[in-house]
Amino acid sequence: MTPFIFGIAGTSGSGKTTLITALLPWFRTHGLTVNVIKHSHHPLELEPPGKDSARFRAAGATEVMVASPYRYAIVRELANEAEPTLAEQVARLRPADITLVEGFRSEDIPRIEVYRPAHGRAPYYPCDPSIVAVATDARLDTLLPCLPLDHTAQVGRFILALRDRTQADPLDPGAFLKAMEMIAI
Repeated sequence: MTPFIFGIAGTSGSGKTTLITALLPWFRTHGLTVNVIKHSHHPLELEPPGKDSARFRAAGATEVMVASPYRYAIVRELANEAEPTLAEQVARLRPADITLVEGFRSEDIPRIEVYRPAHGRAPYYPCDPSIVAVATDARLDTLLPCLPLDHTAQVGRFILALRDRTQADPLDPGAFLKAMEMIAI
């Protein structure tokens, strides 16, 4: 299975996390597995300073795994290494039907922008060719598909239609445009 990587973009507070959180159970009800990668510009701390894993890292461990019967997490100190690319991060995950990405704006993946004009911030979509649709709570003057932000099923169907079209012909450079033409929104 070729992984389908799809981004959710938007300014801080626009509702990216809320949209992803709503999409996850919707995809699951359709029998799909979904991974999520969230990029952060802030230092990542799973436990506060002074707790065991932070002490192990401070003492020089390259990787620390925190494990329980319910989940585990691995924290790797990058030290002088370059930040891993999105492809490198995806390769670390178990295969899934869809990998949703919040962040990694410099990576060339298709994205929906979550945009709320009332927040008073400029949208990305006029200048960002990776934006293939806008999930919004307003009417916009754009040729891009505009999806109602509060209609999870419509956003989910858009992502699935794009995935299905690009999976059918992944080498076709116009696959995204063809998929958008095929989607009735």
